[in-house]
Amino acid sequence: MIRTLLIAVVATVSFTTAHAQTAPVAGAGADLIVVNAKIFTGNRAQPEASALAVRDGRIYSVGSDAEIRGLSTAQTTVIDARNRRLIPGIIDAHTHVLNDLAYNYNVRWDGVPTLRQALDMLSEQARRTPEGQWVKVIGGWSPYQFEENRFPTIDELRAAVSDRPAIVQYAYNRALLNDQAMAALHVGSEQFAQLPDIEIERDSRGNPTGVIHGYTWLFLALETMVPQPSVEEQVSSITYSVRGLNRLGVTSIIDNGGRWPYPEAQARVDVLARDNRLNVRMPFVDLQLGDGGPVNMVDLEIEAITRTAPISPGQNLHPTLQHGHEYRGAGEVLNGAVHDHENFDRPAVIIDPDTMQRFVEEDVSRLIARRIPFRMHISYNENITPFLDALERVNETVPIDGLRWSLEHAETISPENIERVRRLGGGIALDAKMALHADGFIKTHGREAALQTPRLRMLVDSGIPLAMTTDAFRAATFNPWVGISWMVTGKSVSGSQALADDNRLTRAEALRLFTRGGAWFMNAEAELGAIAPGNLADFAILDRDYFSVPEDEIEAISSVLTVMDGRVVFGAEDYGDLTPALPAALPAWSPSNHFGSYYGDE
Repeated sequence: MIRTLLIAVVATVSFTTAHAQTAPVAGAGADLIVVNAKIFTGNRAQPEASALAVRDGRIYSVGSDAEIRGLSTAQTTVIDARNRRLIPGIIDAHTHVLNDLAYNYNVRWDGVPTLRQALDMLSEQARRTPEGQWVKVIGGWSPYQFEENRFPTIDELRAAVSDRPAIVQYAYNRALLNDQAMAALHVGSEQFAQLPDIEIERDSRGNPTGVIHGYTWLFLALETMVPQPSVEEQVSSITYSVRGLNRLGVTSIIDNGGRWPYPEAQARVDVLARDNRLNVRMPFVDLQLGDGGPVNMVDLEIEAITRTAPISPGQNLHPTLQHGHEYRGAGEVLNGAVHDHENFDRPAVIIDPDTMQRFVEEDVSRLIARRIPFRMHISYNENITPFLDALERVNETVPIDGLRWSLEHAETISPENIERVRRLGGGIALDAKMALHADGFIKTHGREAALQTPRLRMLVDSGIPLAMTTDAFRAATFNPWVGISWMVTGKSVSGSQALADDNRLTRAEALRLFTRGGAWFMNAEAELGAIAPGNLADFAILDRDYFSVPEDEIEAISSVLTVMDGRVVFGAEDYGDLTPALPAALPAWSPSNHFGSYYGDE
């Protein structure tokens, strides 16, 4: 009898469950589907597909057109990719949006093909720039990208901008100033920034010519001495820099610190986050420079996150967007005295090994003990070695034990040190500056060294957590396709050979470093970097097929449709009407209103 009753109950439950599964669910179906696409999934279990479906900000099905169309309802937005290439959203794991809160004040030379056009842009902008403001180009370009293959001269700068102060900054290497700018900054006098390793070029009479060479700290100091944007203009600058990223298919970044520390810079992002207008996932790493003079940056970091505005590693400040604005730890500079810069026009900056080791043992050890992730800028292998020497000793008494940490840049890291990083569980965030600056590196360090800088093939094969990044917006361009082109072709923007043939990557490998590779640094590798069911719905449809276009077209690729969190954040060509409307850039005279975010932008 009992057995009979149990069978009856199970049958009833099974029937009820089956009935519930076949009944329509309120709101069932996809929010968005894309069909007729050539999808590079980045998912080895399902490497290719032609369609995908999105619901509640996540991809929930990937397959054929017929399979995915069956998930459509009357409320579903259907996008026909017209046989275009679709890729996972690009993740730039090391950039500096929040260091460029004056983005809207700057003329962008990224991608401009000739110096003549670049100078014409300055002349045009000078006519719009009001009295009291500067005409500025602050990084993102290289003289080697120009057809003329050279820097502008001071006379050319004076001719382009004759009645406003003007500065043209090349990476963190040199600046060119017209006469008004030199007068405003008191160049050549004791009132000018007094920092080590500054070289002011002078003419035969001993007068400054307007060309200044230096390192990072000089150019950060100069930026504080020019007119500053209002809070509203800073928020607008974030909006437009993110729009530039979306145009290139970027859907996630890690902001790697700058002159505005936590929580000041984050308050600007919060303005956009509150209204769901932040169109990129933006985890951040915090850099505490202090107010000038010698400081202990680790002390300042601990004070900021435990007392000033308490926050925990991994905590998300965005109210709705996953990985929207998470605190991802300290860096990339943790101590000014051990910062080795990356000015390839000059010899390597080698840090005293004892100073480096003492810093790790006294300061990095405290971050490890508090379980604060950290990222350490080190460009040269001579400085990586003592850093790892000390980190291995610290690990014996204060175990890293799974804490995510990384070396940033690491251009000349040796095979031995790659293995040491792997054993310690660290990652390496490379950057594509060599795409822009390899010609300068060759002049300083030689072509043989450049061909193996960085050791791309060895790093990829090592299995270490690895990403390629831009390190934009000043040290290099924010366009990831310039770096992808360099990795694939081995050529710099000048067209010169910059990577050895056996140090180049396949197209799939290069793309993975800007997708799945970056996800590890966000602690989101199970959710981002691939087109797969369950992953967050971040992807881009490209204006040309990355996997089949000629190599010399790769750097010109852009997105015609970028989707982040399941919503369209950028559209162009036949998807232009899907682009979210943006208010005009502030201030009204901003170069962003006239030149767009990148050369050729409409």
